[in-house]
Amino acid sequence: MTRYRVVALVIVLLLISFFRLIFASGGDRSQYYQNCLKFCTLDNCTETGISYTRELQWKHNPINKLLLWTCFDECGYECMWKTTNAFHNRNWTTPQFYGKWPFIRFLGMQEPASVLFSIANLATHYKMMQRFKREVRPDSPMFRTWRVFSYICLNAWVWSAIFHTRDFPVTELLDYTFAYSMVLASLHCMVIRMIHRWSLLVRGTFSTLCLFFFINHFSYLSIGRFDYSYNMKANIVTGMSGAIGWMLWCLMQRRKRRYVWKCFLFVVLATLALLLEVNDFPPILWTFDAHSIWHLVTAPLTVLFYSFIIEDCKSLRKEMALSEDEENRKLL
Repeated sequence: MTRYRVVALVIVLLLISFFRLIFASGGDRSQYYQNCLKFCTLDNCTETGISYTRELQWKHNPINKLLLWTCFDECGYECMWKTTNAFHNRNWTTPQFYGKWPFIRFLGMQEPASVLFSIANLATHYKMMQRFKREVRPDSPMFRTWRVFSYICLNAWVWSAIFHTRDFPVTELLDYTFAYSMVLASLHCMVIRMIHRWSLLVRGTFSTLCLFFFINHFSYLSIGRFDYSYNMKANIVTGMSGAIGWMLWCLMQRRKRRYVWKCFLFVVLATLALLLEVNDFPPILWTFDAHSIWHLVTAPLTVLFYSFIIEDCKSLRKEMALSEDEENRKLL
């Protein structure tokens, strides 16, 4: 047991040491970009920024209009690439713009790879949720808890796809907060799994506390300037608490429940996958960055985790049936 705890501790310390906030966006702060943006908007945009004049008129197509691209946005996109080329001509590193790498837009989507892989996660969760409903009886312990977990994940991936399609303050807020809802839901499910035999009052109280905490988290991030530092810390603390809790529970249950290796492996691989998030790099082919690849990796891991919860619910259902049979025999 001690050996596994040491491994878990090492993983946590490594991840915490890798996490960092990137405040510098050299691209948008460069004078070259600012001058380009200034002259582009003066030459091409009306006062509202919705109507186009001169050479940007051709970009005003139905898809871009549907996704609310304005003339100011188009100037920003054009100047982003001009600035990136200028940086590369001077052998400088690829710059970021407003905290993001330069991406090639596709069908109006700002980050097409992240959109595609978010949809892949959404589809995987939906497919596995349907399998869960087919294979697990509704009267099984933890059935409702995992159903709620599935809906939380589906909602989060919807907003992830929307945010990567178009980055607005409201889509950013909903993406970040609902992404955290998945992390909190995993922690909640871990605790409820451990205390599922306790009274409904205890379980209900803990669930209510988690709900109120999320509402408070959402409200705090909704007011004023988005607090990236707080959001990151909340994700780290909640995520690591859940990961360590699941790993320790799996180790304690490994003899009784042979299938818990699936949960343990999922947690380890999901934790290691986070290294993609903290070791960012410029997008490959101006499309595939570390964040999008992280989304790609999490989709197959979802299958592994759902396989675990399906087997666990079946096991709990059998245990409940055996317990009921024993009680009936005693009554007879």
